[in-house]
Amino acid sequence: MAAIIKTAEEIEKMRVAGKLASEVLMMIGEHVKKGVTTDELNTICHNYIVDVQGGIPAPLNYGHPPFPKSICTSVNHVICHGIPSDKKLKDGDIINIDVTVIKDGYHGDTSKMFVVGKPSILAERLIRVTQESLYKAIEIVKPGTTLGDIGHIIQQYVEKHDYSIVREYCGHGIGATFHEEPQVVHYGTPGKGEVLKPGMCFTIEPMVNAGKRHSKILPDKWTVVTKDRSLSAQWEHTLLVLEDGVEILTLRDDETIERVIRHS
Repeated sequence: MAAIIKTAEEIEKMRVAGKLASEVLMMIGEHVKKGVTTDELNTICHNYIVDVQGGIPAPLNYGHPPFPKSICTSVNHVICHGIPSDKKLKDGDIINIDVTVIKDGYHGDTSKMFVVGKPSILAERLIRVTQESLYKAIEIVKPGTTLGDIGHIIQQYVEKHDYSIVREYCGHGIGATFHEEPQVVHYGTPGKGEVLKPGMCFTIEPMVNAGKRHSKILPDKWTVVTKDRSLSAQWEHTLLVLEDGVEILTLRDDETIERVIRHS
Protein backbone atom coordinates (compact mmCIF):
# COMPACT_ATOMS: atom_id res chain seq x y z
CA MET A 1 0.00 0.00 0.00
CA ALA A 2 1.27 3.45 -0.92
CA ALA A 3 1.23 6.55 1.27
CA ILE A 4 -2.06 8.40 1.75
CA ILE A 5 -1.86 11.88 0.19
CA LYS A 6 -3.50 14.37 2.54
CA THR A 7 -6.10 16.91 1.41
CA ALA A 8 -5.79 20.60 2.30
CA GLU A 9 -8.38 20.12 5.05
CA GLU A 10 -6.51 17.13 6.47
CA ILE A 11 -3.23 19.03 6.40
CA GLU A 12 -4.73 21.82 8.50
CA LYS A 13 -5.83 19.24 11.09
CA MET A 14 -2.36 17.68 11.01
CA ARG A 15 -0.84 21.10 11.68
CA VAL A 16 -3.03 21.56 14.76
CA ALA A 17 -2.28 18.07 16.13
CA GLY A 18 1.44 18.49 15.47
CA LYS A 19 1.57 21.83 17.24
CA LEU A 20 -0.22 20.41 20.27
CA ALA A 21 2.22 17.49 20.48
CA SER A 22 5.18 19.90 20.35
CA GLU A 23 3.62 21.96 23.15
CA VAL A 24 3.40 18.91 25.41
CA LEU A 25 7.16 18.40 25.09
CA MET A 26 7.77 22.09 25.81
CA MET A 27 5.51 21.93 28.87
CA ILE A 28 7.00 18.79 30.43
CA GLY A 29 10.65 19.90 30.35
CA GLU A 30 10.64 21.69 33.72
CA HIS A 31 9.21 18.57 35.41
CA VAL A 32 12.03 16.26 34.21
CA LYS A 33 14.34 16.34 37.24
CA LYS A 34 15.96 14.14 39.86
CA GLY A 35 13.45 12.28 42.05
CA VAL A 36 10.43 12.48 39.77
CA THR A 37 8.94 9.19 38.58
CA THR A 38 8.14 8.54 34.95
CA ASP A 39 4.56 7.78 36.01
CA GLU A 40 4.32 11.29 37.47
CA LEU A 41 5.50 12.67 34.12
CA ASN A 42 2.86 10.53 32.42
CA THR A 43 0.11 11.95 34.65
CA ILE A 44 1.20 15.54 33.99
CA CYS A 45 1.21 14.96 30.22
CA HIS A 46 -2.10 13.08 30.26
CA ASN A 47 -3.87 15.84 32.19
CA TYR A 48 -2.39 18.53 29.94
CA ILE A 49 -3.46 16.76 26.72
CA VAL A 50 -6.97 15.99 27.98
CA ASP A 51 -7.82 19.00 30.17
CA VAL A 52 -5.84 21.85 28.58
CA GLN A 53 -5.61 20.83 24.92
CA GLY A 54 -8.90 18.96 24.62
CA GLY A 55 -7.04 16.14 22.89
CA ILE A 56 -6.62 12.39 23.25
CA PRO A 57 -3.28 10.70 24.12
CA ALA A 58 -2.93 8.18 21.28
CA PRO A 59 -0.69 5.63 23.08
CA LEU A 60 -3.22 4.94 25.85
CA ASN A 61 -4.77 1.49 25.24
CA TYR A 62 -3.12 1.29 21.79
CA GLY A 63 -2.06 -2.07 20.41
CA HIS A 64 -1.91 -5.66 21.71
CA PRO A 65 -1.53 -5.90 24.63
CA PRO A 66 -3.00 -2.40 25.15
CA PHE A 67 -0.31 0.15 26.07
CA PRO A 68 -1.21 1.14 29.65
CA LYS A 69 -0.03 4.77 29.69
CA SER A 70 -0.43 8.04 27.76
CA ILE A 71 3.21 8.67 26.82
CA CYS A 72 6.34 6.56 26.29
CA THR A 73 9.28 7.20 28.65
CA SER A 74 12.48 5.48 27.53
CA VAL A 75 15.33 5.85 30.04
CA ASN A 76 19.05 5.17 29.38
CA HIS A 77 19.30 1.75 27.65
CA VAL A 78 15.59 1.67 26.76
CA ILE A 79 15.33 2.24 23.00
CA CYS A 80 11.61 2.93 22.72
CA HIS A 81 8.13 2.17 24.08
CA GLY A 82 9.20 2.47 27.71
CA ILE A 83 6.17 2.24 30.04
CA PRO A 84 5.98 4.96 32.71
CA SER A 85 6.46 3.48 36.19
CA ASP A 86 7.20 4.39 39.81
CA LYS A 87 10.95 4.33 39.20
CA LYS A 88 12.54 7.69 40.07
CA LEU A 89 14.87 9.54 37.73
CA LYS A 90 18.40 10.10 39.00
CA ASP A 91 21.28 12.42 38.13
CA GLY A 92 22.84 11.59 34.78
CA ASP A 93 19.81 9.72 33.40
CA ILE A 94 18.79 10.41 29.83
CA ILE A 95 15.16 9.99 28.86
CA ASN A 96 13.19 10.09 25.63
CA ILE A 97 9.62 11.29 26.02
CA ASP A 98 7.43 10.30 23.08
CA VAL A 99 4.08 12.05 22.73
CA THR A 100 1.24 11.53 20.25
CA VAL A 101 -1.82 13.76 20.43
CA ILE A 102 -5.09 13.11 18.60
CA LYS A 103 -7.12 16.24 17.84
CA ASP A 104 -10.20 16.24 15.62
CA GLY A 105 -9.31 12.72 14.50
CA TYR A 106 -5.72 13.46 13.39
CA HIS A 107 -2.38 12.56 14.97
CA GLY A 108 0.70 14.61 15.87
CA ASP A 109 3.67 12.44 16.89
CA THR A 110 7.00 13.68 18.26
CA SER A 111 9.71 12.87 20.79
CA LYS A 112 12.59 14.63 22.49
CA MET A 113 15.58 13.68 24.63
CA PHE A 114 15.86 15.14 28.13
CA VAL A 115 18.76 14.96 30.59
CA VAL A 116 18.53 14.76 34.38
CA GLY A 117 21.27 16.86 35.95
CA LYS A 118 24.61 16.61 34.16
CA PRO A 119 24.95 13.96 31.46
CA SER A 120 28.10 11.97 30.77
CA ILE A 121 30.19 13.09 27.79
CA LEU A 122 29.12 9.88 26.02
CA ALA A 123 25.41 10.55 26.63
CA GLU A 124 25.68 14.18 25.52
CA ARG A 125 27.42 13.20 22.29
CA LEU A 126 24.98 10.38 21.55
CA ILE A 127 22.00 12.71 22.03
CA ARG A 128 23.55 15.39 19.80
CA VAL A 129 24.53 13.04 16.96
CA THR A 130 21.07 11.44 16.97
CA GLN A 131 19.37 14.82 16.70
CA GLU A 132 21.76 15.91 13.96
CA SER A 133 20.99 12.75 11.98
CA LEU A 134 17.28 13.62 12.14
CA TYR A 135 17.94 17.17 10.96
CA LYS A 136 20.14 15.96 8.09
CA ALA A 137 17.30 13.69 6.94
CA ILE A 138 14.69 16.46 7.23
CA GLU A 139 16.89 18.72 5.09
CA ILE A 140 16.50 16.45 2.06
CA VAL A 141 12.73 15.85 2.39
CA LYS A 142 11.07 17.17 -0.79
CA PRO A 143 9.24 15.75 -3.81
CA GLY A 144 11.49 13.32 -5.69
CA THR A 145 13.54 12.24 -2.66
CA THR A 146 13.22 8.52 -1.90
CA LEU A 147 12.81 6.78 1.43
CA GLY A 148 16.15 5.09 0.70
CA ASP A 149 17.79 8.53 0.50
CA ILE A 150 16.44 9.35 3.97
CA GLY A 151 17.58 6.07 5.51
CA HIS A 152 20.99 6.33 3.90
CA ILE A 153 21.79 9.83 5.13
CA ILE A 154 20.88 8.89 8.71
CA GLN A 155 22.81 5.62 8.63
CA GLN A 156 25.94 7.19 7.14
CA TYR A 157 26.01 10.02 9.67
CA VAL A 158 25.41 7.80 12.71
CA GLU A 159 27.88 5.10 11.70
CA LYS A 160 30.53 7.74 10.95
CA HIS A 161 30.38 8.54 14.67
CA ASP A 162 30.74 4.83 15.58
CA TYR A 163 27.14 4.44 16.71
CA SER A 164 24.55 1.97 15.42
CA ILE A 165 21.03 2.29 14.01
CA VAL A 166 18.22 0.18 15.44
CA ARG A 167 16.62 -1.65 12.49
CA GLU A 168 13.56 -3.32 13.99
CA TYR A 169 11.65 -0.04 14.55
CA CYS A 170 11.08 2.81 12.15
CA GLY A 171 9.21 5.97 11.23
CA HIS A 172 5.81 5.72 9.60
CA GLY A 173 3.07 7.42 7.68
CA ILE A 174 0.59 9.22 9.91
CA GLY A 175 -2.77 10.98 9.67
CA ALA A 176 -6.22 9.83 10.71
CA THR A 177 -4.43 6.58 11.66
CA PHE A 178 -1.51 6.45 14.13
CA HIS A 179 0.62 4.20 11.88
CA GLU A 180 0.05 4.31 8.10
CA GLU A 181 2.16 3.43 5.09
CA PRO A 182 4.96 3.98 4.29
CA GLN A 183 7.45 2.54 6.74
CA VAL A 184 10.38 4.93 7.07
CA VAL A 185 13.49 2.95 8.02
CA HIS A 186 16.61 4.74 9.20
CA TYR A 187 19.09 2.88 7.01
CA GLY A 188 19.09 2.18 3.31
CA THR A 189 20.32 2.71 -0.22
CA PRO A 190 20.07 6.02 -2.09
CA GLY A 191 17.47 6.04 -4.85
CA LYS A 192 15.58 3.02 -3.49
CA GLY A 193 12.11 2.86 -1.98
CA GLU A 194 9.01 5.00 -2.34
CA VAL A 195 9.39 8.45 -3.93
CA LEU A 196 8.13 11.37 -1.84
CA LYS A 197 5.17 13.35 -3.16
CA PRO A 198 3.49 16.58 -1.98
CA GLY A 199 0.85 15.90 0.66
CA MET A 200 2.61 12.92 2.24
CA CYS A 201 2.83 13.01 6.06
CA PHE A 202 5.21 10.74 7.95
CA THR A 203 7.57 10.58 10.92
CA ILE A 204 11.33 10.28 10.96
CA GLU A 205 12.51 8.99 14.34
CA PRO A 206 16.04 7.54 14.36
CA MET A 207 16.87 5.26 17.29
CA VAL A 208 20.64 5.26 17.82
CA ASN A 209 22.65 3.03 20.16
CA ALA A 210 26.04 3.81 21.68
CA GLY A 211 26.86 0.10 21.39
CA LYS A 212 25.57 -2.56 19.01
CA ARG A 213 22.26 -2.20 17.17
CA HIS A 214 20.62 -5.33 18.58
CA SER A 215 17.49 -5.01 20.70
CA LYS A 216 15.15 -7.17 22.72
CA ILE A 217 11.59 -6.76 24.05
CA LEU A 218 10.98 -7.14 27.78
CA PRO A 219 8.25 -9.47 29.14
CA ASP A 220 5.77 -6.55 29.29
CA LYS A 221 5.62 -6.97 25.46
CA TRP A 222 6.32 -3.25 24.91
CA THR A 223 9.62 -2.02 26.39
CA VAL A 224 12.50 -2.34 23.90
CA VAL A 225 16.05 -2.29 25.29
CA THR A 226 19.57 -2.58 23.91
CA LYS A 227 20.82 -6.17 24.19
CA ASP A 228 24.23 -4.99 25.39
CA ARG A 229 22.65 -2.44 27.80
CA SER A 230 24.38 0.44 26.01
CA LEU A 231 22.73 3.87 26.00
CA SER A 232 20.18 4.68 23.31
CA ALA A 233 18.78 7.99 22.06
CA GLN A 234 15.89 8.98 19.80
CA TRP A 235 14.37 12.15 18.34
CA GLU A 236 11.19 12.32 16.27
CA HIS A 237 9.27 14.78 14.13
CA THR A 238 6.10 14.56 12.04
CA LEU A 239 6.71 15.99 8.57
CA LEU A 240 4.65 17.20 5.61
CA VAL A 241 6.05 17.07 2.08
CA LEU A 242 5.38 20.38 0.31
CA GLU A 243 5.63 21.25 -3.39
CA ASP A 244 9.06 22.80 -2.75
CA GLY A 245 10.37 21.16 0.42
CA VAL A 246 9.22 20.19 3.88
CA GLU A 247 7.20 21.51 6.81
CA ILE A 248 7.96 20.22 10.30
CA LEU A 249 4.49 19.85 11.79
CA THR A 250 5.87 19.22 15.29
CA LEU A 251 8.53 21.95 15.33
CA ARG A 252 9.09 23.14 18.91
CA ASP A 253 9.61 26.71 20.05
CA ASP A 254 13.03 25.71 21.46
CA GLU A 255 14.37 24.63 18.07
CA THR A 256 16.48 27.13 16.19
CA ILE A 257 17.39 25.08 13.16
CA GLU A 258 17.76 27.72 10.48
CA ARG A 259 18.78 25.20 7.85
CA VAL A 260 15.53 23.28 8.29
CA ILE A 261 13.14 25.82 6.81
CA ARG A 262 9.42 25.80 7.41
CA HIS A 263 7.75 26.80 4.16
CA SER A 264 4.35 28.47 4.28
